[in-house]
Amino acid sequence: SGLATLQELKRSNPYPRLATETKRLCDGLADAARAAGLPHQIAGVGSMFTLFFADQPVRDYPTASKSDTARFSRYFWGMIDEGVYLPCSQFEANFVSAAHTPADIDATIAAARRVLAKIG
Repeated sequence: SGLATLQELKRSNPYPRLATETKRLCDGLADAARAAGLPHQIAGVGSMFTLFFADQPVRDYPTASKSDTARFSRYFWGMIDEGVYLPCSQFEANFVSAAHTPADIDATIAAARRVLAKIG
């Protein structure tokens, strides 16, 4: 099954779409946080990212540990209430997968906009 998966990935090449949708999601989250007046940073690479509630760039654990984890908790539970399931720790990564559709990304951005406005 591993070989079949690699062959399918080579055939379908989802990576350009993953990059586009991940960037769109991260830009949407940043816009929503900015609109809510929240200090934030988004760290990521490829289709992996994390939204941090911090006013300085997050590059390692010491800078990540300065983020507002209480605010992250409110964000996490707010997103759960919106039907968006995120990693439950501020220090875990989110992933966009080939299964996520543009509509999923749109819905996640809309939910984040509502939640971030409430906790801002």
